[in-house]
Amino acid sequence: MNWLQKTAVLVPTDFSDLSFGALEPAREFVKDISQVHVLHVLPKLHPAEPGMVWKAVSSESRRQHAEAALKTQLQERGYEGVQIQIAIGTPSHEIVDYAKDKGIELIVMPTHGYTGVKRVLIGSVAGQVARLAHCPVLLLH
Repeated sequence: MNWLQKTAVLVPTDFSDLSFGALEPAREFVKDISQVHVLHVLPKLHPAEPGMVWKAVSSESRRQHAEAALKTQLQERGYEGVQIQIAIGTPSHEIVDYAKDKGIELIVMPTHGYTGVKRVLIGSVAGQVARLAHCPVLLLH
């Protein structure tokens, strides 16, 4: 076994081309595509959101729609067989918690390259994950 070989690699996605681009480098670290985990984190909805007030939207319906969309995107890109998970919460915390719970050995994710005011206002999920993760994080620029 190669010392770079991992048994579980996580690729967080925000549905951007950059995040889906991290799948190929992640694939290089595992023997089988089923060892790649893809995680999408939905934001929490405020209780006053119209969909929440009228009970037209639930956490479960949001998860189902996001999972279906993610499966479609992954199939179109040729990544059938990866493990898919949808979480709700703060992206950096959910990514780190998932990695710890599933015994992830490597997190592969892009940086969006924000600088200056935009970085201060938006923050850097990748930077937070790199600081908080229990395992190595490969940041792709």
